[in-house]
Parts: sequence; structure tokens; C-alpha cells
Amino acid sequence: MAQVTCEVKGNIAHITFDHVAARNAMTVGMYQSLQKICEDLAQNSDVRVAILRGAGGKAFVSGSDIAQFAQFQGGEDGIAYEQGIDAYLQPLATLPMSTIAVIDGVAAGGGLAIATCCDFRISTPNAKFGVPIAKTLGNCLSPGNIAWLIAHLGVNTVKRMLLLAEMIPASELLTQGYLLATHEAEHLGREADRLAHQLVSLAPITQKASKLALARMIKNQLPDCQDLIRETYGSADFKNGVTSFLKGEKPRWIGV
Repeated sequence: MAQVTCEVKGNIAHITFDHVAARNAMTVGMYQSLQKICEDLAQNSDVRVAILRGAGGKAFVSGSDIAQFAQFQGGEDGIAYEQGIDAYLQPLATLPMSTIAVIDGVAAGGGLAIATCCDFRISTPNAKFGVPIAKTLGNCLSPGNIAWLIAHLGVNTVKRMLLLAEMIPASELLTQGYLLATHEAEHLGREADRLAHQLVSLAPITQKASKLALARMIKNQLPDCQDLIRETYGSADFKNGVTSFLKGEKPRWIGV
């Protein structure tokens, strides 16, 4: 079953991505569930922290479900899809309470976007992060998604992820500050709870004002990139990338 669940314990919400058979890859239904969960949490003043984690201990979220792209007919489908992703993730990025992403294994594509929407990230030492779409699908990200990644990772790291299709190790992202800490898998849950209780002890309105001011600053600098999204999702390379991925084959890029 592919689902996103939320359990509130006291003043801490535990959000779980559960699609273990696909390393927690996000279906459209899962994105919609995450959006609704975050919209509901935003109205719950009793919740002071949300912890997000993938089920199964192998991945946080490995990306988006690729099968959906097989139905795309052209560039307008890509524009609608990227606008949808932005809409699904906006309630997470603008939750009034603090958020913690707990990352076992990989956070790739949509998983990286979800982790980056959180205020703090802790991971296992062997976790890896990236958006290897230049190697796998041949699609692109929305300007909002890219701006959010740059704000948290820096333009040079984002270029490595997008242009070189590199998966960056946790050790490097810990050094640069994207990760707050790394812990062995058996201690990850305990450390997430410890961080959550530290956040709960602090002034919630100050936390809300601070994080939402930062989110608004990032959003207000966005350009219109629909021409680039339309070209990418309307390309023969994207169609070939999806077909090859679903067949388990390596795509051949032709640049059209």
C-alpha cells in the first residue's frame, strides 16, 4: 500500500511515508495526502513539532512514482505536474510549527524536496541526497523547487545534483550545514524525539514568524520558467527517459 499517515502524540505529529516496495516513492495520492495532513496540522495549535520519516528503514523518499509520466502527452502536462508539486509541498514548507526530516538511506527527487521543506534534517551517516533526473528521466524542476533547494544547499551543490546527477553523501551535507546531525540508525528516532522536545520548549510564535518570513523571501524572488518546463516535458528525450526507466534500460539522450 502507498500511503502517508499522521499520528499525533501529545504535541508532536509523526508523519510517515509508507510505500516500502518502491522505497517510499511518492504517488499523486501520497502527495495529496501529505498536503491535506499539513493543512490540517496548520489548524491544530496543540501540535508544536512535526517529524517526517520514511517507513522500512531503507529510504526517506526515493522520488516520485514514474509510472504516472507514461500518460503525459506534451509540455503542458509537465507544467501542470510541476505546479501540482509546488501546491502539494507548499503547506509543508509553510507549517506554523517546526518540522524535522528523519532520513534513513536515500532522499532523492521529491524526497529531497520534502526533506528541504523541513526546518531541520537528521540522517544516518550513509544517507545520500540528490536529483539525478539528468541520468534517469530527462525532466526538470519548477523554479520554486529549485529556488528552495538553492536557498538551503547553495547553487554549486544544486548544480552538481541537477547537471552532473550526483548523489551527495551525508558527510558533505553535514559539513555545509544542510544536515543538523547524523546518527546511527538505531539512535535516529531517539535523537529526533530529543530535538523535537527541545523545539517544543521554545516560543512558538517566534518560531512561526521566523520560518514563514524566510519562506516568503524565497518565494518572492521566483521568475517565470514555464517555457523551460514546457520544452523539457515536451521533448523526445523525456518520453524516451520515462520509457527506458520503466523498462529498466539506460536511456539514450538525443537533445530534442
